Amino acid sequence: MLVGAHVSIAGGLFKAVERGEQLGCSAIQIFSKNQMQWEAPTLTVAQIDKFISHLKNSSIHCVAIHDSYLINLASPDPDKHERSLHAFIHEICRAKKLKIPYLVFHPGSHMGRGESQGIQRIAESINEAITQSCDSHVTLLLENTAGQGSNIGYQFEQLANILCRVKKQDRIGLCFDTAHAFAAGYDIRSPESYDKTFQSFDSIIGLDKLKLFHVNDSKKKLNSRIDRHAQIGKGFIGELAFSLIMNDTRFASVPKILEIPGTSKDYINNLELLKSMVKIKGNRYNE
Repeated sequence: MLVGAHVSIAGGLFKAVERGEQLGCSAIQIFSKNQMQWEAPTLTVAQIDKFISHLKNSSIHCVAIHDSYLINLASPDPDKHERSLHAFIHEICRAKKLKIPYLVFHPGSHMGRGESQGIQRIAESINEAITQSCDSHVTLLLENTAGQGSNIGYQFEQLANILCRVKKQDRIGLCFDTAHAFAAGYDIRSPESYDKTFQSFDSIIGLDKLKLFHVNDSKKKLNSRIDRHAQIGKGFIGELAFSLIMNDTRFASVPKILEIPGTSKDYINNLELLKSMVKIKGNRYNE
């Protein structure tokens, strides 16, 4: 079972591994640099070796990088798009150097130019990034969004439209954020609505593309289109949905990452809650 949290890299990348272990994680997500700055110092051999060494000797079995929130691969502005694409490729290179298999990224915002143009822009950007990192095996994970503003990726159809345009299918996958999906109108609060949502996901995208979960409750109601995370069971989604995910054998090997507000103690409590939900048998998703 791969379950964990987004952890800080303050003090050095290797510190993220230590923090993950202290929380009881078997998987972690990190920023590879200051996520609110475009540029970052080049990773040194010493930094890379120290991170890899700490990871090898830890209880952490999976790491993902989340790219900078500044990046907008759908931007219609030529300068901003070029800067975003450059930064995105740089993130892929950092993941490769650190031997991290996944890079999570938000699709982007069309900024008023329309969904079709935005989707085309995103797909072209992904293909260019893959071409420029052809010697990398990093899998790029498109994250579903809540649908705020002109953000793309809140509908399964939008995500599928991007995915089908990617030429190297072995380099692309999807990160499913529960809070974003709920805010976008996908209900997972009951066994029936859970089944309906993932049947829809499978028919439109394919469950084989789902490589990572962000397990977050939502501070906002269903179909609010507002991205506000809450601790497990303390939002409008509720505990049952997360129990269904934790006991769904289709997702047994898929890493599940918390991105919630709160302290380290809150993360520990939420991780313990998720782990306690796992049943040995008797659940229709885990028999």
